[in-house]
Amino acid sequence: MQVCILYAGRNREDSKLKTISDSLAHGIASQGHQVDVVNIYNGEIRLTPYDYVVIGSEPVSFFSAKVPEVIQKFLAQAGTVSGKRCFAFITGGLRKNRTLLNLMKVMEGEGMILKLSEVITKPDMATAIGKRLNVERNL
Repeated sequence: MQVCILYAGRNREDSKLKTISDSLAHGIASQGHQVDVVNIYNGEIRLTPYDYVVIGSEPVSFFSAKVPEVIQKFLAQAGTVSGKRCFAFITGGLRKNRTLLNLMKVMEGEGMILKLSEVITKPDMATAIGKRLNVERNL
């Protein structure tokens, strides 16, 4: 299976979010899947060939529950995303549950089928989630 992990933090270079995304990719790859990790700020990628999409984010500020607008703009131009099975995660913030809900709304607004959502705060937690994440196609 081909899996794409997309992430967008408060700014272009969010090292914590990148580390967690890489750890999640390591866990998914350990199941034998091909995984690409992409910073949304660094360009365009078509999501059409991917079987499963993971999107990670964090709130635009510590006290906010909003996710970066770049995520919605990216998904609108990323090819066929409607009907894609997906997983949403955030890395924290004061209103983490509300932030996760907002990210899920953006994804579902594009027609993505949300299978799981999680607040991931540490790289080892991300690896463990990746190892048990079911990305197989529904037959």
